[in-house]
Amino acid sequence: MRSAEFSTTTTLPAAAEEVFEHLADPNNHVGLSPLVVEVRDIRHGPDAVRFTAVERFTLGPLRHDNVIEVTLRLGEGTITGDVVSPGGVRVAYGYRVDPVPGGTQVIDHYRLSAPFGLLRFAMGQAKKVQAARGRELARRFTAKRSQA
Repeated sequence: MRSAEFSTTTTLPAAAEEVFEHLADPNNHVGLSPLVVEVRDIRHGPDAVRFTAVERFTLGPLRHDNVIEVTLRLGEGTITGDVVSPGGVRVAYGYRVDPVPGGTQVIDHYRLSAPFGLLRFAMGQAKKVQAARGRELARRFTAKRSQA
C-alpha cells in the first residue's frame, strides 16, 4: 500500500479553547468537511468522542453515501483520529490547536494510505476537503467575531 502525508495551516480570529471545543464537537463536522452531510450516534468518553458520519460522494447525477465510524481522540491541544473507508483507504488525521497573537493557529495533518490505483484519487479528495475545512473554519470564526 502506498501512502502520502500533507498538512495545511489556518489562523483563526478566536481563542484556542473555543477552536478546540468546536473541532471536538461532532455536530460541528457537518459542513466542515464538504463531504460530511450527517453525524449521528455520538458517544462521549473521558479522552475520546465516537460517532457515525455520513460522507456523500457525487459524480454528476450519481450519489454514494459512505457511512464511517469516527473516533476523535482528545489530547492537550490536539485532536487525532483514524478512518477506514471502502476500498482499503485509510486516513490518520490530526489537528494541532495553538494560540498565536490575535487568535489561534490550526495545523490540519493527514496521513493517507491506499491500494495501488486509489492513492492519487483519495489524496486529491482529501486535499480538497482539507482546503475547504480551512476556509469553512475561517468563515465560521470570522462570522462569530463580527456578530460579537
